[in-house]
Amino acid sequence: MSEHYAALGLKSDATLADIKRAFRQKASQFHPDRNTAEDAPARFREVQEAYDVLSDETKRKAYDDNRRRNLLDDPAQTAREIWTAYFQQVLNRS
Repeated sequence: MSEHYAALGLKSDATLADIKRAFRQKASQFHPDRNTAEDAPARFREVQEAYDVLSDETKRKAYDDNRRRNLLDDPAQTAREIWTAYFQQVLNRS
């Protein structure tokens, strides 16, 4: 799975304005017309894909949920959230 936040140089709590600003900067940096590096077209596509996902609220939510399930953020925090939710359900049933 691609790491879209890293492609744009952002943290997962970035705002839409942050995402747009980072996209414009990275797209300009890696655009094949401006950058003759061999990997520039691939990096440009990576940045474009990241923006497509993170700028759409529904796609971003799905992506963030998937990241949490895969424990890509903070594994300890994610584990705490999972166990807290589980124990809340167990305690509410009693």
